Amino acid sequence: MLCVGNRRSYGDVCVNDGAVVAETAGLSRFITFDEVKGVLRCESGVSLWDIAQLVIPKGWFLPVTPGTSFVTVGGAIANDVHGKNHHVAGSFGCFVTRLGLLRSNNKLVECSDDSNADLFSATIGGLGLTGLITWAEFTLKRIVNPQLDVEEIPYHSYEEFLKLSDESESTHEYCVSWIDCLASGDQRGRGVFFRGNHIQQSGDLTEALQRGNIAIPAIVGKGFPLVNGFSLRAFNMLYRRAHANRKRAAEPFGKYFYPLDSLQNWNRIYGRKGFYQFQCVVPFSNAAAITDLLGRISKSGQGSFLSVLKTMGDVPSRGLMSFSRPGVTLALDFPNRGAKTVSLLHALEAVVCEADGAIYPAKDAVMTTEGFRQFFPRLDDFQSHVDPAFSSSFWRRVTGIETQ
Repeated sequence: MLCVGNRRSYGDVCVNDGAVVAETAGLSRFITFDEVKGVLRCESGVSLWDIAQLVIPKGWFLPVTPGTSFVTVGGAIANDVHGKNHHVAGSFGCFVTRLGLLRSNNKLVECSDDSNADLFSATIGGLGLTGLITWAEFTLKRIVNPQLDVEEIPYHSYEEFLKLSDESESTHEYCVSWIDCLASGDQRGRGVFFRGNHIQQSGDLTEALQRGNIAIPAIVGKGFPLVNGFSLRAFNMLYRRAHANRKRAAEPFGKYFYPLDSLQNWNRIYGRKGFYQFQCVVPFSNAAAITDLLGRISKSGQGSFLSVLKTMGDVPSRGLMSFSRPGVTLALDFPNRGAKTVSLLHALEAVVCEADGAIYPAKDAVMTTEGFRQFFPRLDDFQSHVDPAFSSSFWRRVTGIETQ
């Protein structure tokens, strides 16, 4: 079996083809909230948006959040998600103090650094394979204002991005950039850098707790995909023009952290065949590998509007199988063009292997067995903690281990 939350992973880590899937939506209760110390305990099916609704009015915020608030706590732990503040905070698992894990032998085990520590480490980033996370406790971040002071800076090359990242990481908690994945030559890697901090002046803590609700019509997904070479070039040109000048403004947290959450069913723009997502990280010592990746992507004519480039810091992950590690990370979508797209993804994987980097399982659907073993050298230690009754399509694909 496999337990899943809101299925916000892009690949098959949340798929269990031909076997049992148990949904955790019913595990949606808050258990305790220490408003003085900022410690929250809740069941694993609670979403990050639900948490924001509860804790922001009390002056607290999520310590780490990925690019969507629809992720559940169980999913955040199982994939050890990271956000725009990895360079100072690390991944979500760094803030988990304890959790409850239900194993297939019907034993409920409490895990922490002091109790069942090895299983605790295996569960953080463990892709849901160590059992069902029933509840978790984690620490929050104190804030006085839900808005962020955000500065956007256009840049013209990958080297310029690296300089901006280096100078921003000591002054800004959140850093991320949009990248023009079709740019080539001297402008390869050009984009817009966004850096921000929580506003330190007191503000209305109940402000901006509503999420937009614009839906992409179903007819869009049934027709010709809207993401193609022409539309991608047009969008990238218009986006660069809209962000051609350096700006600074206050932004609601939802706009900065979750730009796509207000657009329901945005995946329909890719048509019936959908898309693949790819995210890798390469160490700073081999940061030039990103230019190789961008060159191959640009030459292929494939890519998407949603291309993200940022750096990850040296805060160590607590998970045996966590993707998080120091380096430069690139993430983007590829419209599904069948074998052509899969071939490109395998070529990108080869570059990542050569650079001693890694690919993110939560955003993968084609990773090879050889690549998986290289990316996650603690795999053998992890396998000893996998619950024998748990599996996933991803796990069987990258390990060849069938269900028992």
